[in-house]
Amino acid sequence: MTPPTPLDERRLYRVCDAMRLLSLSRSVIYELIRSGRLRSVTQGRTRLIPASAIDDYIALLEQEAQAS
Repeated sequence: MTPPTPLDERRLYRVCDAMRLLSLSRSVIYELIRSGRLRSVTQGRTRLIPASAIDDYIALLEQEAQAS
């Protein structure tokens, strides 16, 4: 059995992992997904958030902070 991949090296994150990475609640994560600010994919019934989507969301927050 292979050891689990460290959280910061994964390419796809479950919502609970994204919650920890972004320090946001589950409801906020789902609201960001609904509004299109955080991209996600589904595999079967599982909602997954690509690492690139998390990076893009952080970049968006930084852009918004600079604009104000």
